Amino acid sequence: MATTRTAMLMAAMTALFLAVGWLIGGQAGMVLAFLVAAGTNVFAYWNSDKLALRMQNAVEVDPRAAPDLHAMVRDLADRAGMPMPKVYLIESDQPNAFATGRNPENAAVAATTGILRALSRTELEGVMAHELAHIRNRDTLLMTVTATFAGAISMLANFAMFFGGRRDNGVGVLGALMLMILAPLAAGLVQMAISRTREYEADRVGAEICGAPLALASALRKISALAGRIDLPAAERNPGMAHLFIVNPLHAHAHDALFSTHPNPANRIAALEEMARRGIPAAPLRRGPWS
Repeated sequence: MATTRTAMLMAAMTALFLAVGWLIGGQAGMVLAFLVAAGTNVFAYWNSDKLALRMQNAVEVDPRAAPDLHAMVRDLADRAGMPMPKVYLIESDQPNAFATGRNPENAAVAATTGILRALSRTELEGVMAHELAHIRNRDTLLMTVTATFAGAISMLANFAMFFGGRRDNGVGVLGALMLMILAPLAAGLVQMAISRTREYEADRVGAEICGAPLALASALRKISALAGRIDLPAAERNPGMAHLFIVNPLHAHAHDALFSTHPNPANRIAALEEMARRGIPAAPLRRGPWS
């Protein structure tokens, strides 16, 4: 269900992107839109993880610098049959974490120092398993692509002001103004819907990896309560990265539910509690080399 919904939302994002290109410049506009998408996504594919980590001031740690966290991530990756990702720490009191990387072989997980202090070991395992689930599901690449599409749609929509007055494109000045406002808004809504869908799936797979859905539920309850009261300055400076984190790093009072990049924590917790009542699926996790 989650995969089908994600595919439908991605199709909607692509259709919107091409439609904006068509409205701006007809067939030539669609070609321009395609070239912009291709170029920006190639750049994002190779560089998004480095940019994300740099913007959050994340510092890579080895087994000597963070032995417990490093060993925990390695154990969870082994359970899931995944390559060991790089491990980063972010100096911040806000409890939060995210994953990034174009594929499981080139991935990283980052945790704030605040989350290490706020959670018990089993709760932290649940959070790290959730981040590994994002890597396993290729969500880190998917969300990079959708964010790039959303940014490119906004850029193309701004071009409408330059072409809006042309009579042969059917847009007109008023249409150009509407395009500038509505196209980025629609793209953002689709991006956020995809993000919310992938969070539910990462909760489910993460609970399977760590074997403790209630531990992940408890972690979500704690960190969602704390994140709205504690600043994460790097995230506030780069709000476009909010969808990467396990809970919204931006202050909750500033964001309407419709524009949230994350599902309501209460709904996520309820889903995990229901999963615990049904029991962890008996099917073994994937083992061996990642493919």
